[in-house]
Amino acid sequence: MTVTLPALSLALLQLPMPEGPIGKALIAVIAIGVVILVGRVVLSIAWKLVLIASVLIGALWLVTTFLG
Repeated sequence: MTVTLPALSLALLQLPMPEGPIGKALIAVIAIGVVILVGRVVLSIAWKLVLIASVLIGALWLVTTFLG
């Protein structure tokens, strides 16, 4: 039996929300995990853009300093 991703996410959304301090702590830890996971992806892309920009600006600086 194959379960598709939308069906699985819909089933997870229908679960009862945990109550009490431990349930709230679980939701907080899951939310922090999602933020960290998304942040890692965004930062890996941003790091590559910063590296490319620094190489381009350095090359332009060298060209304008020695040839301009």
